[in-house]
Amino acid sequence: MIPIRPPSSSDLRHLPSPITVSISLDALTRNFQQIRQSIAPSTKILAVIKADAYGHGAIPVAQTLEPLGIFGFGVASVMEGIALREHHIHCPIVVMGPLLPEHLREIIRHQLTPVISRAEIFQQLIDQLPPRTTPFPIHLKVDTGLHRLGFEVDQALSLLTTYSLSNAPVVIEGFLSHFADADNHEHTLTNLQIQQFLAFIDQAKKLGIHPPLLHMANSAGILFHPTAHLGMVRPGLMLYGYAPRQEGSSPSIALQPVMQATTYVAHLRSLQPGEIVGYNALFRTRRPSQIAVLPVGYTHGFPRHLTGVGHVLLKGEQAPIIGKICMDMMMVDVTDIPHPAVGEEVMLLGRQGTQEITAEDYAGWLKTIPYEVLCGIGGKANRIYLPQTLGSSPPP
Repeated sequence: MIPIRPPSSSDLRHLPSPITVSISLDALTRNFQQIRQSIAPSTKILAVIKADAYGHGAIPVAQTLEPLGIFGFGVASVMEGIALREHHIHCPIVVMGPLLPEHLREIIRHQLTPVISRAEIFQQLIDQLPPRTTPFPIHLKVDTGLHRLGFEVDQALSLLTTYSLSNAPVVIEGFLSHFADADNHEHTLTNLQIQQFLAFIDQAKKLGIHPPLLHMANSAGILFHPTAHLGMVRPGLMLYGYAPRQEGSSPSIALQPVMQATTYVAHLRSLQPGEIVGYNALFRTRRPSQIAVLPVGYTHGFPRHLTGVGHVLLKGEQAPIIGKICMDMMMVDVTDIPHPAVGEEVMLLGRQGTQEITAEDYAGWLKTIPYEVLCGIGGKANRIYLPQTLGSSPPP
């Protein structure tokens, strides 16, 4: 059998991509600077870049932010942390997701900082650590109401009392907790969480334990709960250009979306009144219509639920999504847009002319959150990184 040789990347450069996701490193830098200016100068920043930096690319994002005076990065898994180390990210990398015993060897090997939520993992880490001249840093998570990961307060205090940390090969570098409802305009639950976390910190101090890092404020915590800033904050969504919102209030910080997504008109169809478009005859024309076929679909992060509620931009005008979105195609109505042409750029996410489509728009159409939108669109795309003019040199 003759082996099949895949085309080299140079062979493909002349071919249009079904979707182009552009990442503005300048916008990322500006957003970081806005966050830096909104908190106290002494407050550290742990940038959350889990889920491949919410679809923006964890490696380029980390390479852009590391020279800007950041404390470190928060990831969900050991594999995400290893990838950063293999690309020469040297600052602290905090693994915030759940841990199994088999993760510990790689955590030690790659000098990752584990977030400990179970006593068994704490002991197993101690057992696996080789002799060290300096203690291995860990963060201890306390559950104050989210009821996902973390020790109950009494369990955490029991752990601190039971273990003789002065002789242990680990050092508790940080205490952390996580909000359950920080973007709600009703602050009762969040205030209770803050109070419970601060009370725990006071009790730990009485045991002689004073970690230098205390953190619980995510993006919503940064914006709406300054008493929770403590010594370090954990921005995620804000880095990528979107501010959590509370009912009846406008964001108090100027952010710029980092991600833009475009495609092109792949085909045009002229239809008469009464003709169907797409699977299951979901849409039927009511007038002479011109339909554009776009080479993107739910495999590119555009769910079928967008049909009938979402739109794209062509020539700076809205083109409604019609018919059921397919795996790798969607149809839009361009009847009211003058002279559409095959090959023309279509804006899926971003600004075209005076119109703009944001991740918040998609979240409204899909009844979800911008986090899911960004991860879905950017997660599988071949991203390009726009030339950087601010801060550090652009990643390779």
